[in-house]
Amino acid sequence: MDRIAELIEAAEAEAVWGYESSAPPPVAESLRLASRRIGGGVVLALPDDVTNYWSKALGFGFEAPVTLDLVEEVVEFYRTHDVRLATLQFAPSVLPRDWDAIVAKTGLTAGGTWLKLARLAGLVESADTDLRIDEVPAEQADEWATTLLRGFGMPTDQLVPMISAAVDRPGFTPYGAWDGDTMVGAATLAIHDQVASFAGAAVLPEYRGRGAQSALLAVRARQASADGAKWLSAETGKPSDGEQNSSLNNMLRTGFEIRYARQNWIWRA
Repeated sequence: MDRIAELIEAAEAEAVWGYESSAPPPVAESLRLASRRIGGGVVLALPDDVTNYWSKALGFGFEAPVTLDLVEEVVEFYRTHDVRLATLQFAPSVLPRDWDAIVAKTGLTAGGTWLKLARLAGLVESADTDLRIDEVPAEQADEWATTLLRGFGMPTDQLVPMISAAVDRPGFTPYGAWDGDTMVGAATLAIHDQVASFAGAAVLPEYRGRGAQSALLAVRARQASADGAKWLSAETGKPSDGEQNSSLNNMLRTGFEIRYARQNWIWRA
């Protein structure tokens, strides 16, 4: 079993769980949020999500094997909670020999590919930037959540109360990039077990190219080392042939290595 894959998959699963399970009860009720732990992984539902991002299941295959019964249980969870589309994510090392048959039986289809990256914890040289990089104070949690969502092109009206609540979660540290008094970038460090997960970072389009992404990588690496993490982990989309992914390039320049490519599997109601 790939121990590094187990650690970084678990760290990502816990980070996403933290984003969605920290919402106050009135917010969770209004969004119809649902979550469950199954077979060592996490299953999360946001039924009315127009981004098709927040209904996802991941972290499987290490505590218990990936089987048809497990995938059918995940799918039934999504049916029960009126989810129209969900993404299931498995490290390639945990897929069983009969995976093609499981896919056919449960109606999954192949989606995009993500790259999982990791490196040993250690300091990362700070990038030159004219923006101020710092931890986000609690009173700016809503602004931080808004900036993060806008940076990813996601709607803010419903999701800000969910995302902003995560800043109070143990192991979560929000960071921001400011141009004067204006927050223009946002990022998260989420530590679980031995792994510091770089659980999302985004810069508003008009402020890109000024070193914010690299600086946010560096400040989180310093914090992870100070907190005793052994590994740094991140994920990003695999660029198509001939295209560039600036987030991937920034991570590679700061010592991250691609551990594996992970296929997304899409379930539709």
